[in-house]
Amino acid sequence: MSSTDVRNEAEDSGPSGYAAARLRLLTEGARSGPPRRAALAELTDEWLTGLFAAGAEGMRGVSLVAVGGYGRGELSPRSDLDLLLLHDGGDSKAVAALADRIWYPVWDLGLALDHSVRTPAEARKTAGEDLKVQLGLLDARHIAGDLGLTAALRTSVLADWRNQAPKRLPELQELSVERAERQGELQYLLEPDLKEARGGLRDATILRAVAASWLADAPREGLDDARRRLLDVRDALHLSTGRATDRLALQEQDQVAAELGLLDADTLLRQVYEAARVISYASDVTWREVGRVLRARAVRPRLRAMLGGAKPTAERSPLAEGVVEQDGEVVLARAARPDRDSVLPLRAAAAAAQAGLPLSLHAVRRMAAGARPLPTPWPAEAREQLVTLLGSGRPTVEVWEALEAEGLITHFLPDWERVRCRPQRNAVHIWTVDRHLIETAVRASEFTRRVHRPDLLLVAALLHDIGKGWPGDHSVAGEIIVKDVAARIGFDRDDVAVLSTLVRHHLLLVDTATRRDLEDPATVRSVAEAVGSQGTLELLHALTEADALATGPAAWSSWRGSLVADLVKRVGAVLAGDDPDEPEAAAPTAEQERLAIEAIATGSPVLSLRAQTEPPTVEQPSGDPEPLGVELLIAVPDQPGVLPAVAGVLAMHRLTVRTAELRALDLPDGVEGSVLLLNWRVAAEYGSLPQAARLRADLVRALDGSLDIAGRLAERDAAYPRRRGVVAPPPRVTVHPAASRLATVIEVRAQDAPGLLFRIGRALEDASVRVRSAHVSTPGANAVDAFYVTGPGGAPLPGEEAAAVARKLEETLRG
Repeated sequence: MSSTDVRNEAEDSGPSGYAAARLRLLTEGARSGPPRRAALAELTDEWLTGLFAAGAEGMRGVSLVAVGGYGRGELSPRSDLDLLLLHDGGDSKAVAALADRIWYPVWDLGLALDHSVRTPAEARKTAGEDLKVQLGLLDARHIAGDLGLTAALRTSVLADWRNQAPKRLPELQELSVERAERQGELQYLLEPDLKEARGGLRDATILRAVAASWLADAPREGLDDARRRLLDVRDALHLSTGRATDRLALQEQDQVAAELGLLDADTLLRQVYEAARVISYASDVTWREVGRVLRARAVRPRLRAMLGGAKPTAERSPLAEGVVEQDGEVVLARAARPDRDSVLPLRAAAAAAQAGLPLSLHAVRRMAAGARPLPTPWPAEAREQLVTLLGSGRPTVEVWEALEAEGLITHFLPDWERVRCRPQRNAVHIWTVDRHLIETAVRASEFTRRVHRPDLLLVAALLHDIGKGWPGDHSVAGEIIVKDVAARIGFDRDDVAVLSTLVRHHLLLVDTATRRDLEDPATVRSVAEAVGSQGTLELLHALTEADALATGPAAWSSWRGSLVADLVKRVGAVLAGDDPDEPEAAAPTAEQERLAIEAIATGSPVLSLRAQTEPPTVEQPSGDPEPLGVELLIAVPDQPGVLPAVAGVLAMHRLTVRTAELRALDLPDGVEGSVLLLNWRVAAEYGSLPQAARLRADLVRALDGSLDIAGRLAERDAAYPRRRGVVAPPPRVTVHPAASRLATVIEVRAQDAPGLLFRIGRALEDASVRVRSAHVSTPGANAVDAFYVTGPGGAPLPGEEAAAVARKLEETLRG
């Protein structure tokens, strides 16, 4: 039956004819989705027009108006009819009688009705008092009667909304936040409310209202499709249950999936989650823009007055190479070239997360449009930026979602596609698989001070459930996948082996601790054999806790934690062996020996800068090697204060230290004196590297005391106040008394920051200890530094003195 035939049947037969035509429209299989909703709205318009005409004969100054979802022409099978009978204040009895002639037939058919009778002035007054009414009127659509009356109301309501938007939008945002707290996030719920949960149909409607205010607009790409998908699911839910419900209950999901022609309930939920994610992200971006516009409106008049009417320019503060902060967001520098810089998206994401700032929509889209594939394996900088992003704590989530929204995550990690938006039908899990993985990384970032290799912990957290979505045991599948992914990311063979072990056995500790007899030596030995080393055990312990905490409140408890800790202690005892003494220094190269002899001859520091490279990859079609950073070699006659002097000069020149070693160098026979050799890998935070001669000159001044490094760094910090950034775990300083017979080993684990190594070096100097050697690494944003120190006489520190030095150093770093 055609649409015309359906309408004619409704007109000819009155209410019963409308009911039959409606039933026919809803049960015919040829039409669904937007066409069916539009046809149902049109059919209902025709019926209500007939009712209005029969009751309003001879009346003027009255009209029937559809508002809300019906006003948008989006009628689901069991949707309410939102109607406004608008009148000019004339004959009130006639208007009341007309209302009865319309409302009662609707009720008689069992249709839900949200109705009101108002003059335009009353409608505007009510809208000014009730946001829900105002939002409904923004979608007002004329059905019958005085078209001019309806058009005038629409114009005035829209003008009111735009005039009042600076006041009403913050109120609307607050209500949205409260609703999200009550209803939860649609993209993670197993039984979501399609309308009220965050990312649902209510939020999609609110985005339309914000756009109508002209203050801000939502990202349009994908938004209409997401909204249509949720409406289609609600249609199927209404038809399969026969009820007016927005709650997608578990027991109804298979039937709804079948109604939509989907494979199963998991496929249904994944589509719902994908749609909700689009709407949630659009909401975040839109509300951020609303806040920016309102702040600018509040500040601009004062600024213009101060500037004599000139238009103020937005301040841009550099964060990393090609990345700046502007107006509370992270944007690309004007000279940034995403089409030539394949690491730029990861660098921008890491900088944003570390600063605790959102990535601007424009920046993400520009990077996505010009994104180049990373070579295999990834360059070292890309790997480090990924680790920095993962280690940034809670801000990682928002930044990751921004990358995800524009397809950049699967661009870098194609295996992510299988876990993206994948539901977990387990009462313990509160997240989808992909969000659980990010939550695990967030939790793991709190434990980076507990492990020697925080980079491996963070990447294992990201990938531990990557096997979900594949047939069979997800741990077994994940082990296979992570071997490939980790190698592509650029980890070496040993690190790949550790990561694959962590993924394969990420459930081993908690399963064994809660289900096996820990007094049985065979139980402990089997875990030790699976883990293989103390370092892997340390990582697995942290990963186990992070995984459980990220699963949900039911997955971890003090009881489980104590059982796992007991098991780790027993396994550690089995794996324990004599720790190696201080690592033997490699024989000096010819260049190192040359620099050392020159330093002795001149009595001053000598240095060289040399680019470190990897073999050519597909990213360098010309065959040029891939730069890893710059190797900085410094030879200095042995004297106090070398470590803080070098570290301070590098911090002054905004050079980031990725790895560093300091050791005394054995000189050739016949050469008298003692030389310290520093072999560091550094990179510029942004901009170009300073000249070697400039570095050397500043180092000479730092060593002779004529350069006030602490003062210069303090001045810079005052000029560029630190951003709120991430809340990192507190620094941890420990003494390893058995690690060396020749020195006391003090280990520092802390959040990397400009001047960190300078502060450590100065604190050790103030403690009157001598640094025999130093081994510094910075995986991502975490510094893991070991210092082999002695007293003035060259002997290891006594226990109490070593502990006091460690406490003082930790206090310095916390200050």
